[in-house]
Amino acid sequence: MSASLEEGNAKPANGTLKNQDEAELARMGYKQELNAHPTSGGPYFWAAMLSRKQDAALASWITGWFNLLGQVAVTTGISFACANFISTACTLGTSFEPTPATNIGSYPSLHPAVLFTQGLINTFGVTILHYLNNISVWWHALGTTSLVIAILVKAPKRQSASFVFRQFLDGTGVDGAVGWGERASHAYVVVIGILMAQYTLTGFDASAHMTEETHNAAMSGSIGIIMAIGVSALLGWFLILGLLFSIQDLDGTLNSSTGQPVTQIFLDTVGERGAIVLMVIVIGAMYFCGTFSITSNSRMMYAFARDGGIPGHKFFAKVSPRWKSPVRTVWLACTLSFILGLPSLGSSVAFAAATSIATIGLYISYGIPIALRVVYRDSFVRGPFHLRAFSYPVAIGAIAWILFISIAFILPQINPVDSQTLNYAIVAVGVVIAYSVGFWLLSGRKWFTGPIRQIEAEGMGIDVMDPSQADKYEKNVVQEKVSVVSQSGDSA
Repeated sequence: MSASLEEGNAKPANGTLKNQDEAELARMGYKQELNAHPTSGGPYFWAAMLSRKQDAALASWITGWFNLLGQVAVTTGISFACANFISTACTLGTSFEPTPATNIGSYPSLHPAVLFTQGLINTFGVTILHYLNNISVWWHALGTTSLVIAILVKAPKRQSASFVFRQFLDGTGVDGAVGWGERASHAYVVVIGILMAQYTLTGFDASAHMTEETHNAAMSGSIGIIMAIGVSALLGWFLILGLLFSIQDLDGTLNSSTGQPVTQIFLDTVGERGAIVLMVIVIGAMYFCGTFSITSNSRMMYAFARDGGIPGHKFFAKVSPRWKSPVRTVWLACTLSFILGLPSLGSSVAFAAATSIATIGLYISYGIPIALRVVYRDSFVRGPFHLRAFSYPVAIGAIAWILFISIAFILPQINPVDSQTLNYAIVAVGVVIAYSVGFWLLSGRKWFTGPIRQIEAEGMGIDVMDPSQADKYEKNVVQEKVSVVSQSGDSA
């Protein structure tokens, strides 16, 4: 919301609903794959399962790297925003003044501190995360409801429906430059303005990455995706309406001395002490979200490493016997998220770039299995849930929307474009494309076989997230190899 107000957005309340509709297409198409193949590998596993056998390794390789990029960028964006809000909250009722080291990006202090504590929580295993997840659900639901009611009730005045639904703001110009609405067109502002709304409707693949740690995975994962999009869309729309109706002074909000328009809305409506309480609610929600983003990220990396998809895969493809959690990939996720956020030291649009990278990376990884589902629809094996006659048109709509946003979100968002305002999403996406395709052609195609180990383990009824079960699988593999060698010797 803060980013949307700062950058400018056209009809923000309506834009959120529009993005919900488009994300719903991707979600519904995506859910069929999860329903049929529940696994912590998620999209890259489905890409292999839905491809022709000779193309399975390449499809899973490309999908896996885009999903990894998106997962890391999502964690970066969430923790970046959380650190920024903590820094802003510290100014309320105190003499604290943020500096470049503690505010934008919060390097070298708050941002890595947030990631470190979230990594510690993820280190302690599934049991703690289960309880935190239950707390998080209620925190988001009750917190959002309480926040909106508080600012609407205490607001000295409320904006009109015309302002909320019809007012067009173009805040894309900086340093005295005109915005993109004047330089290009208002339609361009609308396109780049939907980024933040689309960004909030990502990450529903977390339901897939956690399926190996749930019961009745085929239905639990699908229901998780429905809840993720549906609840997020409703609560998000409710929140943004409450904030927009509660704006007291638009210029004062956009140019707030706090650096956060949302914080200024809190100050104008409930006062400083009330604003501190509301900031705690917001920061808590961000912190929970970042914590579970690392959970999802680490599971995806573990599954990819298990199949040899990332450098150092033998080291990272381990599950802690004590915590029954892939601890090594937890800290890999934290480290990569920290590195991806480093450009914030020299960029005023780093958060927007991180969200662009996250949205593009994740949605491309969602789109590849959906596209393969369309291409090879005759061989698709349905799970308990299916869209029936709507399956094909929903998939086509999802693919079209993903192609559109993948182009739109690498475009410049601030005018003029310079080293400070460059949308470096194109750089990150380009690096992943160059690495994944280049390394595949040079080496990967010679040895990477995709999620064959996982498919074999599932066929044996083995839970690969259980260390004892993983050892059982390794023993079976060794026994099979011994048996093959023994049979060869007898034949000779």
